Amino acid sequence: MADMTDFTHGDDWDVEHGKSKTQVKKEMTALQKLGEDLVSLSPAARAKLDLDDELKDALALADKLSKKHEALRRHIQFIGRLMRTRDLEPIERALAVLRNTNQAATRKFHLVETWRDKLIANPDALTEFVAAFPDVDVQQLRALIRNAQREQEKNLPPKAFRELFQLIKPSILED
Repeated sequence: MADMTDFTHGDDWDVEHGKSKTQVKKEMTALQKLGEDLVSLSPAARAKLDLDDELKDALALADKLSKKHEALRRHIQFIGRLMRTRDLEPIERALAVLRNTNQAATRKFHLVETWRDKLIANPDALTEFVAAFPDVDVQQLRALIRNAQREQEKNLPPKAFRELFQLIKPSILED
């Protein structure tokens, strides 16, 4: 009769590491999710991460695969398998920094939009804006506010509206 230990000497990763199949599956899913996060980054953002050549090549190939194709799903699984042998802490830390940077940029972008809308809607906002950002060209700011208000009243294309955004954006983003 065969000894029960013979059946446990296979190449099952979970048995070798003493983990349940559920735990292994959770870990594999987490690695795939991390791989998906890496694939979703732009090549420029990915270049900021400290990745080895094999992982960089796999991510570059993922960029070339069709987003609706089964091949991409299988390739992300492959990236997840590659991640098993990597030190994930630096990658996760760098991703967190990228996410926080993107969130901060989005918040500032929304602040620029809020100021633009406030300047157009409220005449007192100009004084408040100039007090907060004294380096702005006040004369140009006033002209763009008037033109943007006129555009809104007459349903014209928002040329001054966009120019106003571009004028106040550097003041707020430098802050």
